[in-house]
Amino acid sequence: MDMQSVKSVYFIGIGGIGMSAEARYYLSKGLKVGGYDKTPSELTGKLVEEGAVVNYDDDLAMVDECFKDKETTLVVYTAAIHPADNRLLAYYMDEGFTVMKRAQVLGLLTDELKGLCVAGTHGKTTTSTMTAHLLHNSHLGCNAFLGGISKNYHTNYLLNSKSDLVVIEADEYDRSFHWLHPYMTVITATDPDHLDIYGTKEAYLESFSKYTSLIRPGGALIVHKGLEMKPAVGPDVRVYEYSRSEGDFHAENIRIGHGEIVFDFVAPTRTITDIQLGVPVGVNIENGIAAMALAFLAGATDDEIRTGMKTFEGVERRFDFKLRDEKVVFLSDYAHHPDEIRQCALSLKEIYGDRKITALFQPHLYTRTRDFYRQFAESLSLFDEVILVDIYPAREKPIPGVTSALIYDNLKEGVERSMCKKQDILDIVAARSFDVLVSLGAGDIENYVPAITDLLKEKMEK
Repeated sequence: MDMQSVKSVYFIGIGGIGMSAEARYYLSKGLKVGGYDKTPSELTGKLVEEGAVVNYDDDLAMVDECFKDKETTLVVYTAAIHPADNRLLAYYMDEGFTVMKRAQVLGLLTDELKGLCVAGTHGKTTTSTMTAHLLHNSHLGCNAFLGGISKNYHTNYLLNSKSDLVVIEADEYDRSFHWLHPYMTVITATDPDHLDIYGTKEAYLESFSKYTSLIRPGGALIVHKGLEMKPAVGPDVRVYEYSRSEGDFHAENIRIGHGEIVFDFVAPTRTITDIQLGVPVGVNIENGIAAMALAFLAGATDDEIRTGMKTFEGVERRFDFKLRDEKVVFLSDYAHHPDEIRQCALSLKEIYGDRKITALFQPHLYTRTRDFYRQFAESLSLFDEVILVDIYPAREKPIPGVTSALIYDNLKEGVERSMCKKQDILDIVAARSFDVLVSLGAGDIENYVPAITDLLKEKMEK
C-alpha cells in the first residue's frame, strides 16, 4: 500500500498502551481512526473523546463502513491477538487488506525520523519516558511513543511537527523491535524473559544482538555495562557503556537523604553537576543516566538536562507513589520480572531501610512463573513480608501444577508470607496495618490500587 493513500486506520487491540499511542498519532494527522478491544477502559474512553470510533465486539457488522475499503484502510494489530481468536483480524487478512503489526508502523516512523529507542528486559518505559521529557523541554523537542502514561503529560504520546526526533520504547516481545531502525538506542538489560516466545536464553540474547545490527549508520548504541549480549553494530556506529558507577556515562558524588537523590552526571566530554531526581528512588539513577546519555548525544544543553531531570514526575505504575506519609507509604509498581522486583526492593530499602516493607505481588503469566519461580522467590525475599496473589493469566491457559504456591514455598526463612485470592485483597488491607506497602505486577492488581489508597487514607485519618 502507498501510505499516502491511507485515509483510515483500524486498530485491533486499540486499548493497549502502545496501540493507543499510534492511534493518537493518526488522529493528529486528521485520518479516520477506529478500533476493537475486548473491554472498555480509561484509555479507550479517552480515545473516543479524541475522535476514535471504538467497538467491543469482533463482529464485522459493528465496524464503520469507512474501515472496509481495502484501498484506503490500513489495519494495525497487536501481537497479543491472533486471527484464529479474532473474527475482525481474520477478515482483514483473508480479504487482502494491508495489515501491519504495531511494531511495523513504528518501524516506518524510524525511517522517516531519527529514532531514539530504548530496549531492555526492564527499565525501558521509565527511561524512554524520561528521555521524552528531557527532549520535550529542550530546544530540540521530540515526538514520542511510550509504553506507559507520563505523569507530566497524562499521555503516552507526544507530537512535535518541528522535531526530527522520535522517542520509542523498543519491545522485544515477539521480536517486535526487529522492525525498528534506530538512530540511537539504549539497551538497559538482557535478563531472559518471554521464553514462551524465544525458548532459550541464547535465542533471547541473539535477538538483542540482531536488534543492534539495525542501528542506522552514524548512530549510537548506549549499552548497560556487563550485559551478556554481544553487539553486532555496523562499523560507523558509536558504542558507549553506562552504569551507576562505571562506563562512558555514569554517576559520581551520589547524595541520598531527606527524600532526595542528587548526583553528578559524567559524560565522555564533560560532567553536569547536581542532577536532582524528580522521582527519588535508587533505580532511577541508572534510568536517568541512560536517558541523559540519549539527550546529551542528541544535543540537549546542560541546563536543559538538569531542569528536565528535576521536573520529571514519573510514569503511572512505575514507582508510582500513592501515599507518602510518616504513618504509611503506598506505591504501585509494574514490576513483573524477578530482576525488576529485585530493583524495586533494593530501591525501597535504600530509602526506607528502617521501616517494614510489604510486597503485595500478583505473578503475571503461567509460563513466566514456571520458568522463574525460584528467581521470583529470591527477589521477593528481599522484602520483609510478601503477600502472594493468584497468577494473572493474560493470554495463557493454566498449566497444571503452576500456581503462586511455587513462589511461596521457595521464599527464604524469616520472610513473613501469606497467600490470598484477588477478591480478598481489600479485606486484608482493611484488617491490617502497614508501614510501607508496594503493589507489584503487570496484571489487573492495578485495578485495586485506588481502593487500597482510599482504605489506607481512612486509617491515617483515624
